[in-house]
Amino acid sequence: MGKFGVTPQKEAELARRMDACGLRESDLDERFVSSSGPGGQHVNRSATCVQLTHGPTGLEVKMQKARSQGLNRFYARRRLCELIEAREMGEESPEAKRAAKVRKQKARRRRKTRKKQMDGAGPDTPD
Repeated sequence: MGKFGVTPQKEAELARRMDACGLRESDLDERFVSSSGPGGQHVNRSATCVQLTHGPTGLEVKMQKARSQGLNRFYARRRLCELIEAREMGEESPEAKRAAKVRKQKARRRRKTRKKQMDGAGPDTPD
């Protein structure tokens, strides 16, 4: 087991991915904060949530996926790599995609409602 509590293969893969993205440990500002949600007394008493900030890009990741701090450190670095790779490819972030999807759904519902109102308020309707 390495410093993140994952297999050496996963840790080596993360190191290769970080090198490919140009992420260096010295560029990362790592803070530990208390997490919330399921996990019981262990989560409430210890700071298992990891908050990573990448200085050069200004990207910030907060991860509380697992109960252990080591795993959250691994997941946060992996997520930061995903964000940097998406930025380099010119892709939208998952949050932006989700927001666009919700906007489309709301617009569709609005159009549907207006159509129903217009169909029901025509001159043929009895009073």
